[in-house]
Amino acid sequence: MSELPAALRDWSIQQNGPVPPFEQIRRRIADGAGSGSLAVGTKLPPVRALASRLGVAVNTVARAYRELEMAGIVQTLGRGGTVVASSGEARDQIVAEAAATFADVVRSQGMDAAQALSIAEAALRNADR
Repeated sequence: MSELPAALRDWSIQQNGPVPPFEQIRRRIADGAGSGSLAVGTKLPPVRALASRLGVAVNTVARAYRELEMAGIVQTLGRGGTVVASSGEARDQIVAEAAATFADVVRSQGMDAAQALSIAEAALRNADR
């Protein structure tokens, strides 16, 4: 297999953990793009190679790459492979817009911020299951 970017070395998937393997892969790459440890233009390993390295099905890695591509974090260049396309600014914008919508709903329902944040935190915890 070709050389892995440093941000993808020395990690493994928790097979029986609460977070599905595709989501662990997606998060690792998104976090690397956001932190700069996976710089824009960094070539990611081919789907089959990463799946073999992590001990997961090819479709697991393919799903993670698809979701990252839909979020604008990676770009697939055909035979050129998959590369980091952004540092996650698009993702941050999407989340900021969702948060603004959430805040509008909370205000319109007359709910206090502490209760709304508690509900949001519970939803985020449940999303990881």
